Amino acid sequence: MKTRIARYRVYRQTVNELSELSDRELADLGLHRSMIRRLAMQAAEEQFAR
Repeated sequence: MKTRIARYRVYRQTVNELSELSDRELADLGLHRSMIRRLAMQAAEEQFAR
């Protein structure tokens, strides 16, 4: 259960940080706003797969 909560926190933090970027900043990173949730989920899964 602790891992699940920690994973969700990483997910939310990633979504929040990426959402604060402008469309131009996201484009500079090669990202689109529609990709944010998927990337956040991947980041959370990768962090706890180790």
